[in-house]
Amino acid sequence: MPVSKLKIFMEMIKFEHTVFALPFAYIGAMLVGQKIPSGMELLWITLAMVGARTAAMSLNRIIDRHIDAQNPRTANRALPKGLLSVTEVWVYVILSLLLLLAAASQLSELAFKLFPLAVFMLVFYPYTKRFTWACHLFLGAALALAPLGAWIAISGAFAPAPVLLGIGVMFWVAGFDIIYACDDYDFDRQNGIHSIPARFGIDKALKISSLFHIIAPLLFLAVGMILKLGWFYYIGVIVSVVILLYEHRLVKPGDLSKGGVAFFTMNGVLSMVMFVFTLLDIVW
Repeated sequence: MPVSKLKIFMEMIKFEHTVFALPFAYIGAMLVGQKIPSGMELLWITLAMVGARTAAMSLNRIIDRHIDAQNPRTANRALPKGLLSVTEVWVYVILSLLLLLAAASQLSELAFKLFPLAVFMLVFYPYTKRFTWACHLFLGAALALAPLGAWIAISGAFAPAPVLLGIGVMFWVAGFDIIYACDDYDFDRQNGIHSIPARFGIDKALKISSLFHIIAPLLFLAVGMILKLGWFYYIGVIVSVVILLYEHRLVKPGDLSKGGVAFFTMNGVLSMVMFVFTLLDIVW
């Protein structure tokens, strides 16, 4: 693929937004034994995350290309505009999944065995908006694989703490995805696309988002208590709560103009805050 098309592809999948999930993958890895994993383990976890997210976003764009073409907000994306062909994007899907598989094979046996489940989640999520308003939770569940998968990659086993961390990530992601979906309220209702805003209205949707963003930090606190983490971790959770409060002050039923700031900037900051304070808790 020429450099110009590679640039278009990277823009299409919003590669820079890997910051949402990657820090939580590192958190999941660090919490195993409460230490920094080896350089090779971190490398393979990073490559697995890059492969998983690239595949997920590419599949999402392929599966939703006809819906995107009808939506004024998304009509300028690469596939609807013909800047990339479906075949070209499929090539990147396959390469990304191969990268994920190769990375999983270098980590734990259980991580390798769970590869088909990860692929299923990546493929299934884009279809959920066609039949359920709970699609936001399915997106959250896909990103919840980041901390849970990283824990399994290091430890080779399940445990209550990473499961709760993953569920916390699920509610966090679902909460900010609801805010993002408010921008498509009219289009979704007119075209039979399922979402919490389309089903319950924008006012109730923002309240549900707030509820999800209460549940998420409570689950993060539960992780700290189960693993007996220190004060730095709890400070990170408290700062995250402040960020979520600020995020919800930015969006109101009658004014969604700052939703982009809430969705992209603040949630990227939150994931980095949780990572930095978890790291401090482990190394201090």
